[in-house]
Parts: sequence; structure tokens; C-alpha cells
Amino acid sequence: QVQLVESGGGLVQAGGSLRLACAASGRTFSSVVMGWFRQAPGKEREFVSAVSRSGISPYYADSVKGRFAISRDNAKNTVYLQMNSLKPEDTAVYYCAAHSGGSYYVATSYNYWGQGTQVTVSS
Repeated sequence: QVQLVESGGGLVQAGGSLRLACAASGRTFSSVVMGWFRQAPGKEREFVSAVSRSGISPYYADSVKGRFAISRDNAKNTVYLQMNSLKPEDTAVYYCAAHSGGSYYVATSYNYWGQGTQVTVSS
């Protein structure tokens, strides 16, 4: 059983930055690939980023590549998403999730989800 709690969302102007954090419970955090997804109103949940168990290998959606950076601290059971050069189209609820198997890029490959944190980027 894994519980995930996101924090760090908020309102920011275009071009600004935010850092999201996701704190996980459980002793198996370091053995789980972690991901970030987002969902805008009226749209499907979409992949943003994922990070390998060690934190060495990151994966990004093309839409955020070069602007977002994922990292994890296994000692703190926390995964982060640093978001720079934010755009209005980044506005969404951001969710962290624990990977259970399969492609890192699809939501159905994740079996534990946080409650989400709202990110709003104004133009």
C-alpha cells in the first residue's frame, strides 16, 4: 500500500516557475518508478514525466521537455517536479503516481495516485 500526497501547486504568471513535491508513505518507495501526470478541464489525463527507481533516468512528454525536470530523494520518500518557463497550456491538476507495470507513458500503468495539486498559469 502506497499513499501519495502532492504539494507545491499554485498560481503563477507565464514564464514563471513552480516546484511540485510528492511525499510517499511506505518502505518500498525506492523500488517503484514514479510518474507525474496532469489533467486539464475537459481533457484526458496525460503523461508529464517519470523517473527510474534510482533517479538516474528521467522520461518526459515532448510538451515539457527542456522546461520541466523530475527528481527523487529516496531517503525522503519524495519525488519532485521542477517546472520552469511555464505556459498557460500547462494549467492543470497535477498528479503523482506509482508505477505498477507496463509503459511509463500511460496512466493505466500506475496503480497508486495522489489527490492532485492545481497549477494555474496566467497569461
